[in-house]
Amino acid sequence: MALTVSAVVLLLVIVLILVRTGYLRFGPALAAILLGFFLASTGIAPAINSALSSIAAALAQITT
Repeated sequence: MALTVSAVVLLLVIVLILVRTGYLRFGPALAAILLGFFLASTGIAPAINSALSSIAAALAQITT
């Protein structure tokens, strides 16, 4: 659960920075947010969540 909240906050910050700097307009940003919202309610959401969790676990094991 902590990973999910962190990913949401990180992506929200990235989108807000892109909108404020002008690299991303409000309309496409809203469309991307709505796409993510509706994608979360589909059957593919568990597969995406599993893939992201696997990537996060792999990155956590990489230590320098």
